[in-house]
Amino acid sequence: MSLRRLNPPLNLLRAFSTVARFGGVSRAAEALHLTQGAVSKQVQELERWIGVPLFERSRKRLTLTPAGERYEKAVRAVLARLEAATLELITSGDGGGALHLSTLPTFGAKWLIPRLPDFQRVHPQITLHFVPFVHGYDFQRPELDCSILFGDGHWPGARSHYLAGQDVALIAPRTGLAEVPIRSPQDLARCTLLRHVSVPQSWLQWSEAHGVRGLDPLAGPQFDQFQTMIRAVMVGMGVALVPRCLVQDEIGSGLVEEPLPGGGYRGDTGYWFCYPEGRGQLATLGHFRNWLLPMAEQAVEATAALQPPPVATVTSSRTG
Repeated sequence: MSLRRLNPPLNLLRAFSTVARFGGVSRAAEALHLTQGAVSKQVQELERWIGVPLFERSRKRLTLTPAGERYEKAVRAVLARLEAATLELITSGDGGGALHLSTLPTFGAKWLIPRLPDFQRVHPQITLHFVPFVHGYDFQRPELDCSILFGDGHWPGARSHYLAGQDVALIAPRTGLAEVPIRSPQDLARCTLLRHVSVPQSWLQWSEAHGVRGLDPLAGPQFDQFQTMIRAVMVGMGVALVPRCLVQDEIGSGLVEEPLPGGGYRGDTGYWFCYPEGRGQLATLGHFRNWLLPMAEQAVEATAALQPPPVATVTSSRTG
């Protein structure tokens, strides 16, 4: 077997990987800025090149064969390493360049952005470009270098570093806006419980940690962002469980209250700095990581020094 046959052209590999990723030729053609005919031809040429069927075809649907599934994983990793190596070459030298990152909106606005002037001061040669957060979980996207995600720290194909968020605070409206006086954990059973869609088990965890009975953990309005929940508490809609890193300013300024000393809990989900394994050596990413992780450690230590320890640590299944 010739060495040439073992090295298919890069354009054929990219067409194959893109079709597999999108599950069809049409969307792959849009992503590659090619016609559907051109993409189909490249995939067929790759199959002839290696002599192994990669897709099963039925009524215009393409499904990877077992051999195609194995090959696609290998091809995807090779393309990711090639992109990372090229980016490293482009951004090496004076350490400058661009870093494309994504962050969840509330964490970005309340935690990351206020600290970024320090990063700009230390690394003025690096430009940060924010990718829409809806793409933050897709580590196959070539325009995404790294993300700040919320979860338990496990995402396929990514390395993760914990930042903040496992310390969860119980917050309530200011005096005069609260539904009922909150003097003990059991009083929460008479309150409206605000819930976050990404942490549906939070009130169950809280009630177990504090030994509260008669609380319905699935009742109450549901929100998709913690910032919205904080605002809802401020205007008296109910009580909420929010990562302390997102609500410390409102607590300190009296916009919301912590009605119970040590009334929160320590969960197993939080905010993590994540990046594809193939981009770990990217120079700009390395500079950002080396700045971000110590900054997060300092913030956690500063917050812990001001607060009583949470009453319990709870664990649960991954929420994503």
